[in-house]
Amino acid sequence: MTRRPHHRRPQRPKTVLHGRIRDRADCFRCVGCRLDVPLDAPGTAHRNHCPHCLASLHVDHRVPGDRASACRGRMEALGLCARDDGEWMIIHECLSCGELGTNRAAGDDNPLVLVRLALRPLRDTRRAAHVLATL
Repeated sequence: MTRRPHHRRPQRPKTVLHGRIRDRADCFRCVGCRLDVPLDAPGTAHRNHCPHCLASLHVDHRVPGDRASACRGRMEALGLCARDDGEWMIIHECLSCGELGTNRAAGDDNPLVLVRLALRPLRDTRRAAHVLATL
């Protein structure tokens, strides 16, 4: 018995907005955990990542908040670094183009996820060496 290849129809665009319309203008949907994320971020002027899973989109080109990048790829949180003043910065890598970027940690970021991210180089030394080599 020969099986025919199963061809899927292309998915139609979604026209249904979940939640209230005014709520959608004040938030965005995370590409990682799919939760709604408010645009207001304590401690920073521009929300660049999800406070729950720290995933981001490659939207900024040179200046934080310029939203001028054409890539729009998903950015994965690789690690943390600290500024001289003690402020934590999240290091992201774009999964589409490979560019590295830093985002200021916001006051509402999940502290458990931040600590796990800070300890990741101790657990996986290959990834830490990759990040250091690209900087």
